[in-house]
Amino acid sequence: MKLHTFKIGGIHPEENKLTSEVTTRPAELPKVAVFPLSQHIGAPAKPVVARGDKVKVGTLIAEAGGFVSAPIFSSVSGTVLKIDTSIDATGYRVPCIFVNVEGDEWEDGIDRTDKLETLAAHPELTPEAIIGCVKSAGITGMGGAGFPTFIKLTPPPTAKAECVIINAVECEPYITSDYRLMMEHADEILVGLELLMKAAKVEKGYIGIENNKPEAIELLQQKTAGNDNIEVVPLAMKYPQGGEKQLVDAVIGRQVPAPPAIPVNVGAIVQNVGTAFAVYQAVMKHKPLFERYTTVTGKKLQRPGNFLVRMGTPFGQLIDCCGGMPEGDNKVLAGGPMMGKAVSSVDVPVCKGTNSVTVLTDADARRKPVEPCIRCGKCVDVCPMGLEPYLLATLSSLHRWEQAEQEDIVSCISCGSCQFTCPAHRPLLDNILLGKGQVMAIIKSRNQK
Repeated sequence: MKLHTFKIGGIHPEENKLTSEVTTRPAELPKVAVFPLSQHIGAPAKPVVARGDKVKVGTLIAEAGGFVSAPIFSSVSGTVLKIDTSIDATGYRVPCIFVNVEGDEWEDGIDRTDKLETLAAHPELTPEAIIGCVKSAGITGMGGAGFPTFIKLTPPPTAKAECVIINAVECEPYITSDYRLMMEHADEILVGLELLMKAAKVEKGYIGIENNKPEAIELLQQKTAGNDNIEVVPLAMKYPQGGEKQLVDAVIGRQVPAPPAIPVNVGAIVQNVGTAFAVYQAVMKHKPLFERYTTVTGKKLQRPGNFLVRMGTPFGQLIDCCGGMPEGDNKVLAGGPMMGKAVSSVDVPVCKGTNSVTVLTDADARRKPVEPCIRCGKCVDVCPMGLEPYLLATLSSLHRWEQAEQEDIVSCISCGSCQFTCPAHRPLLDNILLGKGQVMAIIKSRNQK
């Protein structure tokens, strides 16, 4: 079996896929569901409910707040308790809608049956109709970035899509939610891919899967046998293969230029496997996005697992489902250990981009003492964007923003490969992210003049 991969950099962190063979089960409903209004890139959603309003599962509770935005739907039935602020995964207090959970009554019109709907059986689904369903259902990128999906399906006139690539790589350590989704809903994912292909008006679709998931590769290859329009691409294990630019390189051998270029500029539209499943449910089952597959994992958890979680469920409740917080000091991450964010409270709710809740022990989370740079160049060797992380980190620490921009700091994808491999344990990524934020703000200010 030929294995593909990206050409520049990459590392091999320990997998720790503790839950790969744990079947997904529904998580219990929360007592109070909390819905942050910023669950996506772009403008926050605007509430369309008020205190005391009754809602059902699937009720629209916040509409898109701009073109780059997405609506939010209730995942529970009950009464709107309040519209207030709460801490989300970023650590900041953000506007949220609080719903007191009372039963589990769903909106009429959502098809809750297991019957598989195929694209061939629905000739009425035009590209415009599919994009309209995706937009109105509030679907965003489910891999963590949270970009509204309908925008990806309507590229600018200067770019022409040639293929859709499904990101089923899941290269981040610990996380297995995408793998379980593929093993349990392969048929629906393939229909979702066909819907995405029709919406994007392309004839070719790819599914990229790393070869540490041989069962998923075999299953999807069996189900696409004889379909010349869809190809399952086995990938060598290398982090960060799930990055959009790295995946495009690995699957179709094209390099996406530096920002503001995006994958569609070289003919590819990349969507997460969870997004493909959500598209199927939205278009074929009239089900807006209000729940997702999430891994809850950690070496010291008694019963780590995979869950189908309603949005708004607090992290702490999911950790309790796995036997509770381990003894001692722990760090809880929204996401995996490479790109996840440490949360300040387990009251943080699951949102559209929450693919994992990872509990790291103090031994795994504690940083080692920083030592002087030994000029080994390892950070340069592993950078998948071909950057010089040691230089970008130094420029950022010295606030030399103009030179940092010249050295292409905005191309950093925040994968953490440089910091992971540094033998001196230097906080390379921390400094680079500081500099990237400053440089992007400068560029934005300059473009507005």
